[in-house]
Amino acid sequence: MKQEILELSKEIEKEIKHITEKIDHICEKNSEKVLKAFQECNLQETHLYSSTGYGIDEPGRNKIEEIYATIFKAEDALVRTQLISGTHALAVTLFALLRPNETMLSISGEPYDTLQTVIGIGKEVSKSSLKSFNINYEQIELKNNDFDIPKIKERLQKKDIKLVEIQRSRGYSTRKSLTIEKIEKVIKAIKEVNHEVIIMVDNCYGEFVEDREPIEVGADVAVGSLMKNLGAGIATSGAYIVGKKDLIELCAERLTSPGIGKEIGPSLNQNPLLIKGLFFAPSVVASSVKTAIFASRILAKLGYEVEPKFDEGRTDIVQTIKLGSEEKLIKFCQGIQKGSPIDSNVIPFPSDMGGYEDKVIMAAGTFTQGSTIELSCDGPIREPYIAYMQGGLTYQYGKLGILKAIEYMEN
Repeated sequence: MKQEILELSKEIEKEIKHITEKIDHICEKNSEKVLKAFQECNLQETHLYSSTGYGIDEPGRNKIEEIYATIFKAEDALVRTQLISGTHALAVTLFALLRPNETMLSISGEPYDTLQTVIGIGKEVSKSSLKSFNINYEQIELKNNDFDIPKIKERLQKKDIKLVEIQRSRGYSTRKSLTIEKIEKVIKAIKEVNHEVIIMVDNCYGEFVEDREPIEVGADVAVGSLMKNLGAGIATSGAYIVGKKDLIELCAERLTSPGIGKEIGPSLNQNPLLIKGLFFAPSVVASSVKTAIFASRILAKLGYEVEPKFDEGRTDIVQTIKLGSEEKLIKFCQGIQKGSPIDSNVIPFPSDMGGYEDKVIMAAGTFTQGSTIELSCDGPIREPYIAYMQGGLTYQYGKLGILKAIEYMEN
């Protein structure tokens, strides 16, 4: 590795030290939250044991869901390996809570690419989308990277919106991610107009980055993936839905079947991985945030436009780098792959992927396929050619991966 890059890396680490110390403070608060939940819910060794077949009323699975509900301050939780991704969990939630001729309203602008396919607002409408079931969709754009509260309140006055959707992270967009403080403010405004509307937060990439979660500030349901923050690179599958008990039951019946709901669902030897993943999550999320801060500062020093800036507040683990050309986007992602512990010899190229309209390049030499809490980088092949980087199981591994990516791209 070039000596000047190594020297720059040392300078950056000194410069960001006061910020990473604040991340450690948040990590400690969230670690305390997790440990207390394990203790208050009386987690026992027997809860690590698994079930097969139907998994009828399995104690370990039930205990994990009790712990999740406690951590998120929710009435109930659905935490299942049968939920295979964040998009799957969001789709289950939306189909569970919406009925034909009802309307969902996104108040954070256009949702993530794969969720657009679920809703049915892309170029090609799936026959399995919400739209195909005559479920209506509307959206209100953000204003200066914040909620347009007057417009939201005006639209909700009609009392014909069933569900309001908020996407905490930016997805493949250029907007800023939304802080818990902003989410709290808009939820309060919504409840003043219509306290019956369901408020759902797509919480992907945001868990444990701040010291509060969406349910704590008034959301009715929150959804996320265990391939991201809460799996900590240890869980090998799964997603979660937390919130009000009656809403969770509807989601459970959508996942399994009416009348059965949460009663069945074998854990198939996954309980130790889900529990350990949750236990390590605050620390791994902190490492991911530190990795993002390092990447933000060093790439800005090298002349690239980054978001967030290294000294801005964080609400998710995503770091964007505007690379300006298709070639540099591809090279940076390939460099991240070269800095990975697994498949470092593999060279990723853009390709078509289900749920995406543009070709996408994805780099992730991960222990679990698609685990974006591990160091990974991806991006759609479209202007302005932005790389979306996230993860880092440890800060040290994350830093080394970024330096490898910079070296490969610059050469």
